[in-house]
Amino acid sequence: MALYTHHLPDWKRKQVESIKEKAGEYALIGLVDVFGIPAAQLQQIRRNLRGVAVIRMARNTLMHHSFDELGGDYEAVRKYINGNTALIYSNENPFRLYKLLEQNKTKMPAKAGQTAPEDIVVPKGPTSFKPGPIVGELQQAGIPAAIQGGKVQIKETKTVVKKGGVINAKQADVLAKLGVKPMDVGLVVQAVFYQGSVFEPETLDIDEEAILAQVGLAAAQAFNLSVNAAIPTAETVGAILTKAEREARSLGVEAPVYAKDVVGAIIGKAYRETAAVQTAVGEY
Repeated sequence: MALYTHHLPDWKRKQVESIKEKAGEYALIGLVDVFGIPAAQLQQIRRNLRGVAVIRMARNTLMHHSFDELGGDYEAVRKYINGNTALIYSNENPFRLYKLLEQNKTKMPAKAGQTAPEDIVVPKGPTSFKPGPIVGELQQAGIPAAIQGGKVQIKETKTVVKKGGVINAKQADVLAKLGVKPMDVGLVVQAVFYQGSVFEPETLDIDEEAILAQVGLAAAQAFNLSVNAAIPTAETVGAILTKAEREARSLGVEAPVYAKDVVGAIIGKAYRETAAVQTAVGEY
């Protein structure tokens, strides 16, 4: 059911039609949060993604209009429109696009009120600061400092803000002076619509090394199963024949079965057993 049916001014209608048109031109349409990204960095991201993805700014209400008019599966995307949302279009698969967006993030100094994405740790050791007010500033931010050798020294490694903690003004100021840049700034995926499905960032954020390790383990287990169950495949038939030959030879020696290929091994086994008996008898 259309929720945005009232008449739109011409300029808004043009934007809605543009959004709908591009949704038909690209295999993927996504929503990204652009909050806090400096204009210069956003332009750099656009340049880095040229030929791979297109970013378009639009009012949230116009995005709602567009997805409402597109209807069908597109309506599922609307609930992800929130805050400083922009549109991204691409013909890449969503997992590769997510990885590219993550690679285009850069480290920035923290601002007061931001949440620490990870533990923010300041290591023990010397700084470039000369003695002065910076010592008191460091201590007020919870970083133990002292003067040593004419320079300000951080006396012990300190976790200034734990993951999920809010960074206060004093901490933000000191971290910036120390050159600590804990914030990842870039396009943050809110949702991606691709081939009729909506992908959330939790789904797209995969550990490639872990996945490859799991695939490698599964391949090894499948190979072993194929060999041990004697289910021949192009990859395992050689190993199955080698195993069968080895087991047949072992059976021929133990039985014994006087076949041409194993008679030498049978005689060798008999000599070894005879020698063992003679040694045992000689001990008594």
